[in-house]
Amino acid sequence: MAFIEGQQLCQIKSRRPMKTSFTTLGCPAWDLTRIIEQGSRLGFDGVDFRGLQDDLDITALPAFTSALQQTVTRFADAGLVVNGISTSLKVCDDTMADANLEEARRTIPVAMALGTETIRVFGGGHPDRHSKQEMADIGQHMMMRVLELDGASRFKWVFETHDHWISSADCALLLERVTVPEFGALWDVGHTSRVGGEAPADTLQALGERVYYLHVKDAVLDPDHAQAMKDGWHYVPPGTGQLPIAEALSLLKDRHYDGWGMFEHEKRWHDDLEEPEEIFLLFMAWFRELQL
Repeated sequence: MAFIEGQQLCQIKSRRPMKTSFTTLGCPAWDLTRIIEQGSRLGFDGVDFRGLQDDLDITALPAFTSALQQTVTRFADAGLVVNGISTSLKVCDDTMADANLEEARRTIPVAMALGTETIRVFGGGHPDRHSKQEMADIGQHMMMRVLELDGASRFKWVFETHDHWISSADCALLLERVTVPEFGALWDVGHTSRVGGEAPADTLQALGERVYYLHVKDAVLDPDHAQAMKDGWHYVPPGTGQLPIAEALSLLKDRHYDGWGMFEHEKRWHDDLEEPEEIFLLFMAWFRELQL
């Protein structure tokens, strides 16, 4: 194979399409067979597991314990990967150290067998008792303990711009403390723009090259809508709302981001949202039009 110069490699990387996945939050009624069949049929590259039907934690389910190898084979045969496992770890919460480690120990062998790239964690914490700096210190200590577990260093551990960690400036506090390459940010554009009021360029400037994963969803500010959340927003199909998700994706493309764009349809939490058969198809059509 001919040697590829750095500039050529960069050009090849920039042409590589962004990989697409969906979260199982979006299809809480689907069993594993339907998840695999529909994911493959609709053209997704991967699936991110945040529960399976009635169970939010997949690590104790037969499909991921006694029948794990069969599950691995089924995904491989369908041309899909399990690109992410979204856990409930809250690394900046000093009351959850034992629970965090216990869940991490359960998750790692499952992720290893599935060939999963990314494990999601939350920041969490108690701002009534700790400053953001103190919570970041707690998160640093917790993540280093997690990364010491057998097999943990094989994955990208990403903390989501969520709960008390929506501001990118706050997120930078934790990134500055946990500098190992295995740890990075999961950028939920809906949170940083809708809740945090940040422009995508400002968020990306703060998070820099530590964006390892992306959540994509769209919403409209309409307090009178029947499906409006407490803050007056309600979710709509991607590309039809007011969130700057296309702008964020374009900025990432310019940076040669080669990670995952995961469609986070939150039907598990909002049952009145569109059925997955409909919305997943709309997402893929919109995403392809962006030519990422």
